[in-house]
Order: sequence, then C-alpha cells, then structure tokens
Amino acid sequence: MNECSHIDALPHPEPEALGETCRECAETGTHPVQLRKCLSCGHIGCCDSSPLRHASAHARESGHPVMRSFEQGEDWRWCFTDNVLV
Repeated sequence: MNECSHIDALPHPEPEALGETCRECAETGTHPVQLRKCLSCGHIGCCDSSPLRHASAHARESGHPVMRSFEQGEDWRWCFTDNVLV
C-alpha cells in the first residue's frame, strides 16, 4: 500500500455509517453497484462502477479524502486526493 497524507487526520474511532445504502441512489431510484463509507463523516455512497458515482461526488463536494469499502468481508481504503490504496 502507498502513502496517504490524510490517514493521520481521520477520526478515531471511525464514524458510524449514516445508513445501510446510498441515500442518493435510493432517492433517485438507481441501484448502487457497491457501497463506500466516508471515513471522515460516515456518509454511504455508491462506487464509481455505479451510474451516479455518489462516493466520489461526496469526496469532491465535502473535501473528505478517504473512504473504505462498505461491502461485507472487504476492508480496503482509498484516498481520492492522493489516488492511492491506504
């Protein structure tokens, strides 16, 4: 895994998930392919393979750089700012 300049600034413990699915997809009637959890605030958004890419949109709009997979059995993290797995 690569270096990320944002990991040390994340809250500990990580925030609780703000839902069980992508709220934006539920509101628009689209289907999320996979889910991602913002490690700054707990927002749940759909991945970039989903039609509307709400997780990356959240990162751009909020300035929250790091998310992790919100899929069962997965624990990888991605920094949108540094473009690295962390």
